[in-house]
Amino acid sequence: PSLSISPEGDTRRPSCPKWTETPPPSSSMVSLDSIRKDPRWRDPNLREVITMLSHPMDPVKSNAAAYLQHLCYENDHMKQDVRQLKGVPVLVGLLDHPKAEVHRKACGALRNISYGKDHHNKVAIKNCDGIPALVRLLRKSSNMEVRELVTGTLWNLSSHEPLKMMIINHGLQTLTDEVIIPHSGWRRDPTEHSRPQETEWTTVFKNTSGCLRNVSSDGAEARQRLRECEGLVDALLHALQSAVAHKETDNKSVENCVCILRNLSYHVHKEVPGAERFQEPVANQVPGLGGNQKKKKEADCFGGKKPKGWRNGPSDKKYGTLALPKRTEPMKGLELLYQPEVVRLYLSLLTCSQNHNTLEAAAGALQNLAAGHWAWSSYIRATVRKEKGLPVLVELLRSDGDKVVRAVAIALRNLAIDRRNKDLIGSYAMRDLVSNLPCGQQRPAKNLEGDTVVAILNTIHEIISDSPENARGLIQGHAIQKLVAINKTSQSGRETKAASHVLQTVWAYKDLRNSLYKGGWNKSHFKSTTSGMPKKPKSGKSGYDDITLPLMEKNQGHHETVASA
Repeated sequence: PSLSISPEGDTRRPSCPKWTETPPPSSSMVSLDSIRKDPRWRDPNLREVITMLSHPMDPVKSNAAAYLQHLCYENDHMKQDVRQLKGVPVLVGLLDHPKAEVHRKACGALRNISYGKDHHNKVAIKNCDGIPALVRLLRKSSNMEVRELVTGTLWNLSSHEPLKMMIINHGLQTLTDEVIIPHSGWRRDPTEHSRPQETEWTTVFKNTSGCLRNVSSDGAEARQRLRECEGLVDALLHALQSAVAHKETDNKSVENCVCILRNLSYHVHKEVPGAERFQEPVANQVPGLGGNQKKKKEADCFGGKKPKGWRNGPSDKKYGTLALPKRTEPMKGLELLYQPEVVRLYLSLLTCSQNHNTLEAAAGALQNLAAGHWAWSSYIRATVRKEKGLPVLVELLRSDGDKVVRAVAIALRNLAIDRRNKDLIGSYAMRDLVSNLPCGQQRPAKNLEGDTVVAILNTIHEIISDSPENARGLIQGHAIQKLVAINKTSQSGRETKAASHVLQTVWAYKDLRNSLYKGGWNKSHFKSTTSGMPKKPKSGKSGYDDITLPLMEKNQGHHETVASA
């Protein structure tokens, strides 16, 4: 017996095929029309359909798989039944079938079965070696529909935490070589006749970048594996440069690529091999690029010359010969993640894109690169200023996207580790930061989440620390009323603590107290409701490190299709 399904491209659920009690002698396809007219045929049950996956005739296998794909579309109960009836191992086995029609239909069924919140289906595919089988099929098939189904299934599987490293182990280099590099337009050898091409924003590229976006959030080992994957970082950056050049910055693939790079930039100052060689000494930074150096030194250290080394402090001998490496050849691979040149790309995305997820990721990449105390982050902070990126970020504080405001606020906090940046941010960003704060229990029009409010308060705290002028600007910006209200009436302990830290820092500037008294404030308004002033880092420096935990995309990025749609 054989099944008949709806025509190619029909997105409607097909009429149910029938099962004949006495199979006809002919093995030819039986149409739905003839089935409906023949009373001997009945609806096959699910067990019978799964049995037909092992039929000796290939057309029966492919039609049974396609019918399962239809049955599982938007039907979680059916997916569970297929799993319990041991249909998943049979479908995975068909991925290696030599006939394209069979492995294509089997992959379509697995794509639907792997979709959804029930991770048992994803685990069932993993348990019968479904991930290596999908990767083998990707390497073997040049059919675009098959590749879409394979990468879509892997994207679905990548949403389950325990499967991420398995996807990396079995498929990272293949996904990079088969999809990311060729579709990005980047070429490994710039001297060969095939020059870099424009990016192909295909469904396969979208699926694959979505999968890598998810697995890039799996922790330090996953991040390092992706950073070291030959050609991956280069191809992703090339794709984004192409997107900016052609003003195609709002599509899903661009979003995925920026999110991957944001995740790979997280803790880069700790995790890249040899990072300790570029760590700044306890009391010093690269001259002129941060800390409390005088502003006049800035041009001397960011005018194209390499730094002469570390100055002052007890660690002179250890760091005296340390300098950023000379470029004898173009940077490549993971080194591209933290080169100052990448700043221009992220700022272009922040300027051009209307996609809130892309904006959040680009700002998050900058905040990750500006975190920590090593030579490259100092250069990143100075480059953002040089490329006039501070006004771009300040403008985005007015965004109605909660996560965008949060990422931008934390980026400004990290950028403010640079003394010159701190002065500029205090002068030009304070009003927008304060305008985003609630007035006690009353939220502003944007109704920002608590995490965003805390991020803004922490940024304000960084800006006014060691800067009486910025603290004066905070007072003049009518922020004290909001801070006092949050400190006394907020239902969030984290908001209360953060506001309290800001208030105590302001009160600690004795020269500002006359202004506070004139405004009707007294010591009681600045009294801590928490355990006291925030502890300073042991290094004696202000600044933050563990800022943006890289997160996979939530409740998105998974796909389900009807057969052959």
